[in-house]
Amino acid sequence: MNVLEILKNLWEQTAFTSLQPGNYLMIVVAFVFLYLAIKKGYEPLLLVPISFGMLLVNMYPDIMAEGGLLHYFFLLDEWSILPSLIFMGVGAMTDFGPLIANPASFLLGAAAQFGIFSAYFLAILFGFNDKAAAAISIIGGADGPTSIFLCGKLGQTEYMGPIAVAAYSYMSLVPIIQPPIMKLLTTKEERKIKMQQLRPVSKLEKILFPIIVTVVVVMVLPTTAPLIGMLMLGNLFRESGVVKQLSETASNALMYIVVILLGTSVGATTSAEAFLKGTTLKIVALGLIAFAVGTAAGVLFGKIMCKVTGGKVNPLIGSAGVSAVPMAARVSQKVGAEADPSNFLLMHAMGPNVAGVIGTAVAAGVFMAIFGIV
Repeated sequence: MNVLEILKNLWEQTAFTSLQPGNYLMIVVAFVFLYLAIKKGYEPLLLVPISFGMLLVNMYPDIMAEGGLLHYFFLLDEWSILPSLIFMGVGAMTDFGPLIANPASFLLGAAAQFGIFSAYFLAILFGFNDKAAAAISIIGGADGPTSIFLCGKLGQTEYMGPIAVAAYSYMSLVPIIQPPIMKLLTTKEERKIKMQQLRPVSKLEKILFPIIVTVVVVMVLPTTAPLIGMLMLGNLFRESGVVKQLSETASNALMYIVVILLGTSVGATTSAEAFLKGTTLKIVALGLIAFAVGTAAGVLFGKIMCKVTGGKVNPLIGSAGVSAVPMAARVSQKVGAEADPSNFLLMHAMGPNVAGVIGTAVAAGVFMAIFGIV
């Protein structure tokens, strides 16, 4: 074999000879996501692995084929293992105290789920079947793990890539998407409303809460057990005070390992061949509509609560009813502080925020019950 043949063989093995224009477009998108994550700080824990998975699969598609590394990571998504473990980590990291101190927050979390169910019917009008519409609509909760979980349970894995990327992208872009909606639907006087300090929550209440929620929700909707069960187990690790090692592992080492596996595998579902389709644009659009409607519904219900309580509730905290924890709560705080720098809404917004996590999992359980999924 002469030098020219060797060079020819080497050239033919490079990615340049096999990539299509769509692959280059997706590589550019991956670079944009990396820029947003690293330079702008938009949820880097999510966007960095997702965008890098996107980059890898569009340079080397076989990495997602059977036998490829990320193929096996993705199987853990399809089997609902990684989404459930993510929920355990979220539970171990989350303080449910603000929700316990103000149970009315459940109503704001529930109101934000309106975006999910409105998107379900809209997706059907867009030509998706019932199960696909249900899987797409969960994007409205801005909850990536639940979106992946429901998509797998309903057998809609062909849409899992666009759904997961849309859900995680909107989670990352909460600081951009939500504020215009919040400001449009509220007056400056409403945004200035200061809320009373939350009452102290006892240790016993914090221990009983995950147990009671698990019993109530799983008895009514058994299919929510993988998500609600893991969420509350993680929180029980945190609040019981007797398994510090388990709490620290669930909220740190295990959580970050799972994020790496889930993020890269989700990103790797966005090969140009699978992602650059008309249905993908529909899914992205429907997800944005669902998320916007959910945000608006939370704020509008917050305005109702403001009127009912005689101005004691700042409507901005309703926007945190989507389950992007804790980003949505931080956005409520930021927008409120813009109106009045002395206003502190973060802890009040955390109530609807964690209620939104529970609400989105319940919405997924409702869809599984409707379709007879066990």
